[in-house]
Amino acid sequence: QVKLVESGGGLVQPGGSLRLSCAASGIMFRAYTMAWYRQAPGKQRELVASISADHMTNYADSVKGRFTISRDNAEKTGYLQMNSLKPEDTAVYYCKADQTYGRGVYWGQGTQVTVSS
Repeated sequence: QVKLVESGGGLVQPGGSLRLSCAASGIMFRAYTMAWYRQAPGKQRELVASISADHMTNYADSVKGRFTISRDNAEKTGYLQMNSLKPEDTAVYYCKADQTYGRGVYWGQGTQVTVSS
């Protein structure tokens, strides 16, 4: 059974930092692109950042220079380091695993990030 479990969300003040984790099981993690998406109330889910199997990264313009995506294939875990958080970063954050050479696509259950003073 495939599972992606996010953790690390919470309430943080503007300017603060959080580190999200996405622990994967049931898949050959190193063969998947990992991505973080977010969805704010009343808005569509949007891509925040992605990291390919060979560690190529991509970021939404709104988070460039503030967020860093990484992965640890040995631990089967993806990470999203979020610095200089803004109220507009408030959303539910989801991780996604996308099989590089195949059709496997899996989502986590999401973790809430709230940026507020």
